[in-house]
Amino acid sequence: MDVKEKILVVIDLLSKNYPEAKCALIYNSPLQLLICARLSAQCTDKRVNLVTPALFSRFQTIEDFALADVDEVANYIKPCGLYKVKSQSIVQMCRRIIESFNGRIPKDIKNLSSLPGIGRKTANLVLGEIYGKPGIIVDTHFARVTKRLGFHKLKDPAKIEYLMKEIVPEDESIAFCHRVVLHGREICRARRPLCQYCTLKKVCNYYNGL
Repeated sequence: MDVKEKILVVIDLLSKNYPEAKCALIYNSPLQLLICARLSAQCTDKRVNLVTPALFSRFQTIEDFALADVDEVANYIKPCGLYKVKSQSIVQMCRRIIESFNGRIPKDIKNLSSLPGIGRKTANLVLGEIYGKPGIIVDTHFARVTKRLGFHKLKDPAKIEYLMKEIVPEDESIAFCHRVVLHGREICRARRPLCQYCTLKKVCNYYNGL
């Protein structure tokens, strides 16, 4: 089967395995998702979800964050790691949104990824979750699983994004990314993948030694 036939098989199998797949980050507004995604860098979504209730109770609006003391924000997000860098980028990001975008989260990847601390992964997540736009969200799980399946041999997230964007149907892209991440966490682990339980093994290059 060619690559476009293969991706449809993978999409079908994953949709059956994870029919309710969604973003693991808990948020109540576009701003909260943007901040949650920033905090998730080199941190688990589970830990982010434990930290953010207190953070979002203290700072409730974009103006609150823009005027916040960086050290105070840092104290709230310490468990997420890299808290000094993340706190600075969160405050600067909110200031930039107010100054350059009238306080509204940008709706395009160019402007979103121009914000302090925001890369293409986070930008695609926000565009897909908030604005319903197609996109490929490349994190470590997505890169690993799609590589093992044989869709690429790449390391650069941007190159993976562009390649997978060519073969994944737009209307499936965001759900597909969430499902791949779940599969990577539960089955296709970085160490000791549980291939014996994997429903994708018949089309997996890694499992079949290709």
